[in-house]
Amino acid sequence: MSRRRALRLGAVAVPALAVPMALTGCGAGAGGVRGGVLRVAQAEDPSTLDPHKQGDMITMNVLINIFDTLTARDAHGRLAPRLALSWSARSENTWRFTLRRGVRFHNGEPCDAAAVKFSIERILDPATRSPIVELRYVKRVSVVDAHTVDIHTSQHDPILPAKLSLFGGVVVPPRHIAKVGDEDFARRPVGTGPFRFTSWRRDRELKMRRNTGHFHGTPDVEELVFTPLPNPASALAALQSGEVDLVTGLTPDAARQLSGYGGVELENHPGTRTAYLNLDTQVGSLRDRRVRQALNHAVDVPLLIDAVLDGKAREVPAMIPHGTFGFDETLRPYRRSLRTARRLLADAGHPDGLSTTLTASNTDAQVAEAISGLLARVGIRARVELLDPGTFSSRLTSKNRHALGPLYLAASSVWTLDGSSMLQSIVRSDRRQSRWKSERADHLIDREELSVSPKERTKAFSELQRLMLDEAPFVPLYQQDIILARTTRAQWTPIVNGALAMESAEVSR
Repeated sequence: MSRRRALRLGAVAVPALAVPMALTGCGAGAGGVRGGVLRVAQAEDPSTLDPHKQGDMITMNVLINIFDTLTARDAHGRLAPRLALSWSARSENTWRFTLRRGVRFHNGEPCDAAAVKFSIERILDPATRSPIVELRYVKRVSVVDAHTVDIHTSQHDPILPAKLSLFGGVVVPPRHIAKVGDEDFARRPVGTGPFRFTSWRRDRELKMRRNTGHFHGTPDVEELVFTPLPNPASALAALQSGEVDLVTGLTPDAARQLSGYGGVELENHPGTRTAYLNLDTQVGSLRDRRVRQALNHAVDVPLLIDAVLDGKAREVPAMIPHGTFGFDETLRPYRRSLRTARRLLADAGHPDGLSTTLTASNTDAQVAEAISGLLARVGIRARVELLDPGTFSSRLTSKNRHALGPLYLAASSVWTLDGSSMLQSIVRSDRRQSRWKSERADHLIDREELSVSPKERTKAFSELQRLMLDEAPFVPLYQQDIILARTTRAQWTPIVNGALAMESAEVSR
């Protein structure tokens, strides 16, 4: 019996996505004259254009083209210079960054040490109400000279340079913001990035023009347009008609149905976005470790990847994804065994199984329904509750740790390429999304977050992952490939963290 057929028998139905019956290419082809308009489709519009007042990848995907960060990831995923040319730990609690000279914001304002100080301290200012949590250990920034800043932390932060490669590292113009105010800045952003903002029609399109004076050189693309298309079928129809050139964030099911159509190139690239089930270990039946272990034995992740994700993902054994610092290649995931899962449930006082709720964003409906089907095979009746993405996100980040019910399906982009990014908000018992109380886990989080020694951090990560496998506060699932569809007129290769930095894209007229 095939794996896909087996999953369907496990009370899972994977609905087909309605897409156009025929798709043909509409571009000029890769050999045409370059330098035209590149139109990119995402599932949603940005939440704001103020980079310090957002914390989601959909918004960051747009803003990373208008703004620059202190550090960046190169095409191979390595940490590389951006606005900062170099950095070093001056002491246990001080990092020094030497800035690139001559950089100016799109309005002509200099991007210097004062701008960096203003930007980081603006994120930290409670009045900003920034959701960016990566800079939790930063206390203040001091200007050494016009092109050098020291960032002072309350405790040693070994991955601060990596945290400044995306959300926490965006530099904004202090004089301009003082002049126009936060609201106007959020409507008409001014950065230093490879593209300049030109216009935004909410829920329609956001346009920007290339910055001919950018320090990395002038982008090939003259105009970059982002369009929100929440329905995958609509996005693919827009690709067919030439309304868009590149569709990002595709589900494997949508991508599978495009296979073989002329004029459309399908690509999948290794990614770090990691999915998992968060279990509420503080209330109800999930307080019992045996029940949590039963869930891990019951959820057949390889089968899930094959049947629902079309093989475009990789199993994660213990929360930290492959290719990130802290991943332990000696760890093995739970052995999938329905018999073991049923025995553990019986030992925990549930010989006839139990009923619970699995909450997910409706964008993850197929995966959630599949997981519910897998759990049903051992008598765990998990009713799926689907929320719109906005409601799911607001509950996830609220102060109520139980707002998403006993089990919820979530994912992290792990954009720092460090295990700390995956675990920072969900493990240590005092963090906003943690639903697990373990003094041992708290101690190991402190060791991996604060240790100066990479060797010590690696050891702490390994111990923490083994503890999580034993205590089972989560069900680790998979890291999904980056899947995109494009016409043959567009050329672009994403980096592993999935950010849509389009300065390297090419498009033929």
